[in-house]
This record gives sequence, C-alpha cells and structure tokens, in this order.
Amino acid sequence: MAQNKLPRRAVLSGIVAALLWSGMPAYALTKSAAKTLINQAVADINAMIASTDDEEIILAEFEKIFERYADVNLIARYALGTEARRATPKQMNKFTRVFKIYMARKYGRRFREFMGGDIVVKDSKKVKSFYKVTAEAKLQNSNPFDVEFLVSDKSGKPLFFNIFIEGINMLLSERAEIGALLDKNGGKIDRLITALEANL
Repeated sequence: MAQNKLPRRAVLSGIVAALLWSGMPAYALTKSAAKTLINQAVADINAMIASTDDEEIILAEFEKIFERYADVNLIARYALGTEARRATPKQMNKFTRVFKIYMARKYGRRFREFMGGDIVVKDSKKVKSFYKVTAEAKLQNSNPFDVEFLVSDKSGKPLFFNIFIEGINMLLSERAEIGALLDKNGGKIDRLITALEANL
C-alpha cells in the first residue's frame, strides 16, 4: 500500500504547493525587508554558535530562532503534503508543534557545524512572489559555500520558508522524509506524530 501512495504523493506535490500559496493575501515585500530579516536571523545564528559549545543550549536557542524567523506553519503543511488537507485542526496543531522542535533540533545541529566560522549575507534578489537572500558560510578548514534563504510575507510578515544549504533544498528534503515516515506508520497522522516525537 505504501508503494502506491508514494507516486501519488509525488505527483500531487506541486498541486499542494500551489494550494499553500493561493488564496493568501499579497503584501508588498521589499528587497530591503527580506534582506533585513535574514541579516537579523544570521546575526542571531552567528551569536548562538559563538556563545557556547553546549549542544542542548544551541538547540534550544535555534528553536527560538526558527520560531522567530521561519514560516513554521507553511513549512509544516508542505512537509505533511496532501495529508495536511485531511488532518484535523487538532492533529495539524500537534504536528506543527512537534515538527517545529524536530526541525529546530535537526538544523540546529547542522548550523552547530559552523562553529568557529561566520555567515555573511551577500545579496537579495526577487524571484516571482518571493525573495532569495544569499549568504556565505565561511568555516574553518573548509571552502566557503552559499546558504540561500527564500523569504515571503504571505503569512502577514516577512519570514523565510525554505533554506538551501550547499544546494540541498530543505522543503523537498523534509517532504520526502516526513512522507517516508508517514508511509512507515501506515499513513496514520497520529502515529506519524508519535514517531516524530520519539526521534526528538
């Protein structure tokens, strides 16, 4: 049964993304506002990785950063895919809460690898209805690489909704991982949430 669901999920992924973006009010997001948001986020990330090497403190701080600067609701709905449409409000709220912690811990560990380095915002460029803000990660004993943030204000204020780290697309990666975990748990959202909690 899981084998039949995966192609269907893949085929409908673009439709779900369109549904997430349609019907939302349009705001006049500017290049400056997008760049300012990421400058603030990067400043907080740089301060976090420079302040301590205690992993638990870093992960707790990154959760605050993720909640402050990311469009957590949109990212969670996209990660859940077509199943988000059949989830009850209670299930969606619980999934979003657990998913936020899961994402913060996962990417907090990723950014912890930047310890001893620095992230510098370079440019902001409009792409369709959002902005791509490019930053450069300069790490010790490693070549610099780009970290790209996609920023929109379709939720009412500027927030980033995707990150590319060394070309890896966060949204697509999490969509695939959550989809696989959902299939592993028989397509049951409650079981998915329990499994996600167990991985925190």
